[in-house]
Amino acid sequence: MKRQLFAALASAAAALVVTPAGAEITIGVSLGTTGPGSSLGIPYKNAFQLLPTTMGGQPVKYIILDDESKPDNAAKNARKFVTEDKVDAIMGSNGVPSAVAMSAVAGETNTPMISLTPMPPLSPERAKWTFIVPQTTELMMSAVADHMKARGVKTVGYIGFSDTWGDLVYNAITSLEASGGFKVVTNERFGRADTSVTGQVLKVIAAKPDAVVVGGSGSPAATPHVALVERGFKGPIYHNHGTVNLAFIKNGKKAVEGAVAPTGALIVPEELPDSFPTKSVSLGFTQRYEATFGAGSRNAFAGYSHDGVALLAAAVPEALKKAQPGTPDFRAALRDALENVREVVGTHGVYNLSPSDHNGLDERARVLVHVQNGEWRLMK
Repeated sequence: MKRQLFAALASAAAALVVTPAGAEITIGVSLGTTGPGSSLGIPYKNAFQLLPTTMGGQPVKYIILDDESKPDNAAKNARKFVTEDKVDAIMGSNGVPSAVAMSAVAGETNTPMISLTPMPPLSPERAKWTFIVPQTTELMMSAVADHMKARGVKTVGYIGFSDTWGDLVYNAITSLEASGGFKVVTNERFGRADTSVTGQVLKVIAAKPDAVVVGGSGSPAATPHVALVERGFKGPIYHNHGTVNLAFIKNGKKAVEGAVAPTGALIVPEELPDSFPTKSVSLGFTQRYEATFGAGSRNAFAGYSHDGVALLAAAVPEALKKAQPGTPDFRAALRDALENVREVVGTHGVYNLSPSDHNGLDERARVLVHVQNGEWRLMK
C-alpha cells in the first residue's frame, strides 16, 4: 500500500515539474529606443503595453532593454537575458545589424530568438534558433518591382544605408531586374546618422534613372528623398517596409508626398476589403494603438512586436507539454513548437512556419501605400 502511495505521489510530482501552476515565462527584448534607430524602436516598445500578459495559461514577463541602436549593445543585452535573467526566448532588435548580433547569442546558447527585422542569410547554427517576423525584402520589393514594371520604368537609381539593411534592399531589388524589366544603375550609400547626402544624390541624378529606390528605414530614410526632390528629381521614389511610419513623414514633410512603399495591412486596414485575411486583427490592433498613443501614431513596427508575441503564444502550449519555463528543455521544446506553428493571423500577414521556413509569410502580407496629404494611404 505504501509503495502504491509513493508511486502515485512521485507521478504527481513529475507532472508538476512539467507545467507547474504559475510558472512564469520570461522574454528578453532588446530594442534601440535611443540612437538613430529610435523612431522604429519606440513603437516596437510601445506595443508591449498592449500585448498579452499570459501565454498558454502561464504568466509572461517581458524584460525590455535599450541597446541604443548599437549592435554590440544588442549582443550584450541578449547575453544578459540568457545568463542572468534565464529567459525562455529573446526578441529584437529594430536594426538589422543589431538583430544579426543577437542571433549569434541565440545560436551559441540554444535560445529561441524572434527577430523583429528581416535577416540576411545566417549560418545553420543561428538559423536553427532564429524566427523572423517581418516580411522578407524579396517579398516586399517584388511589389515595388511590379509597380515599376507597370509604369514602364527601365532604369533605377539606388541609394541606401551603408550597412546590412542597405545590402538587403539592394540585393532584393537587383534580383528582380530580369522579371521587372529594369536595370539598377547606381549603388550609393549613406550612414543612418548622416544629415547630408548631397554627394550621393548628385551621382544618382547624374545617372538619369527613371525611378529611385531608397534602402533606408524610419526617419533617416527621408534624408535622401528630400535631397532628390530639392535637386529637381521628378521621377517616382520608392521605399521599403522599413520606412512606413509617421516619423518618416514628419522628417520629410511636403517633400515626401508621393513616396511609395510596401507594408503590412495594419497601416491601412480601414481601406481594405472585408475579405482581406488580416483585416480584423490589423484593424483591432491599430485602433488600440492609436487609442493609447494618439491619432495617426499607427506604424508597421509595433505590429511586428504584436506578431512576434503571437507566434510565441501559439507555440508555448505545445512546449509546456514537454518542459517547464526557465529550463534548457523548455527552450528546445519552444524552438521545436515554433517550427510547427500554422495559420497564425497577425497584423502583417498569416504565418505558417516550418523547419525550412522560419518566416512563413506570403503575398497576403503586403500592400502598396503612398504618402498622400501627409498620411500613408493605400494605393488603388
